[in-house]
Amino acid sequence: MRRGRFSKTSNGVSEIVLPWFAIRVKSNFERRTSRHLEGLGLEAFNPVYRTRRRWSDRIKEVELPLFPGYVFCRFNPNDRLPVLQAPGVVSVVGFGGRPTPVDEEEIAAIQSIVRSGAPALPWPYLRVGQRVRVASGPLRGLEGILLEIRNGCRMVVSVTLLQRSVAVEVHRADIEPVL
Repeated sequence: MRRGRFSKTSNGVSEIVLPWFAIRVKSNFERRTSRHLEGLGLEAFNPVYRTRRRWSDRIKEVELPLFPGYVFCRFNPNDRLPVLQAPGVVSVVGFGGRPTPVDEEEIAAIQSIVRSGAPALPWPYLRVGQRVRVASGPLRGLEGILLEIRNGCRMVVSVTLLQRSVAVEVHRADIEPVL
């Protein structure tokens, strides 16, 4: 299992960068769990998207998790008790009773989508489809699977460990096939 990788800081000192893990949480506990983990000094990531919800008397814009039931967190897998004791935590995702790290590039891709402000929404996990790369714009260099929906294009970026995906709108002129 990967324990972490080394990274150089701006002053040239090496530091260990811990891997990302997916944490399964109770329904509607994503925000609370993420804040608690950050309060413990851990790096937590709870990607959200904005959508409109209709009630009988009004329409309201709300923030919902891109990965319902999951929060991502960097931590040492040998010191996971504080994570497991956080409110709402069910388990750390893994195989054979051992936590399995999420691919660093997949987390970086989801973070790029969230930072870009481009409209994104949860999407079913896909195994097949053409891989594309964004050639220009705020998501430049990002790779995913191209879909066409109602005369528009979306690119799907997946987190393999969770078998969950996120779709983001892209302009056809901004993408190129990955060879």
